[in-house]
Amino acid sequence: MDNSLFIYLEQLQLMAFFAAYPLVYLMVTYLGEALQKKGVIKINLVWLLPLAYALVGILYLGFQLKNLYPDYSFEHIKSLTENPYLKIWGLLSMLFLLPPLRKKPLLSLLHSFVFFFFLVRDLLLHFFQSADRSIVKNDMSIYTSSILINLASVVFVTLIYLLFSFLKRKRN
Repeated sequence: MDNSLFIYLEQLQLMAFFAAYPLVYLMVTYLGEALQKKGVIKINLVWLLPLAYALVGILYLGFQLKNLYPDYSFEHIKSLTENPYLKIWGLLSMLFLLPPLRKKPLLSLLHSFVFFFFLVRDLLLHFFQSADRSIVKNDMSIYTSSILINLASVVFVTLIYLLFSFLKRKRN
């Protein structure tokens, strides 16, 4: 049986969670820097990006657990996994909750380039080998969803950070 469809679907799942992080990283870096120079915000948003990326990893874990729901046995997980290394790589994003990795936002960007590669590869195949148009259409739809997931995680982490800093100032 040809598993290429299932491998492609797993790649789309991973892209939905992680592929847009480089774009979000770029946007937050430049917008955060501009807002900080204008005095609108006092925090450097780049330092919150690894936490947002780890949150996306937690969401991905939740999605995987939801898909495995009734049976969490090793055999069931093995039967539903076509490319375990990519799934493990995606789940490793949760390591950015650890303080030593959280202090290096560039590592989270480098981690996400693996998933961004699939989008770039499909675009290059479309332009230079006239690949199927539906692949690019799927990729763009998934990439849009990924942008929304990653932006929502950045906003959520920023709001939680601001709430904790407000409560800390109020306590003192």
